[in-house]
Amino acid sequence: MNRMNFAPRGFGGTRRSPDVVKRDGWKEQGVLAVSVDDDRLTWPERELVRQLGERFYGKREREARHG
Repeated sequence: MNRMNFAPRGFGGTRRSPDVVKRDGWKEQGVLAVSVDDDRLTWPERELVRQLGERFYGKREREARHG
């Protein structure tokens, strides 16, 4: 019996960190994934991310319940 020693990308081997996945998504596809809670953002940047998220997807569950 022959066994294939092949694993598709993303299975086995080394796993990319979330930041590498985000960076690659931005560079390769123009997709930006950013957390509204990212400490690297200033308050105005956080607010812009929050407003864009609400515009595209609606309020977050936490904010919808309390706001």
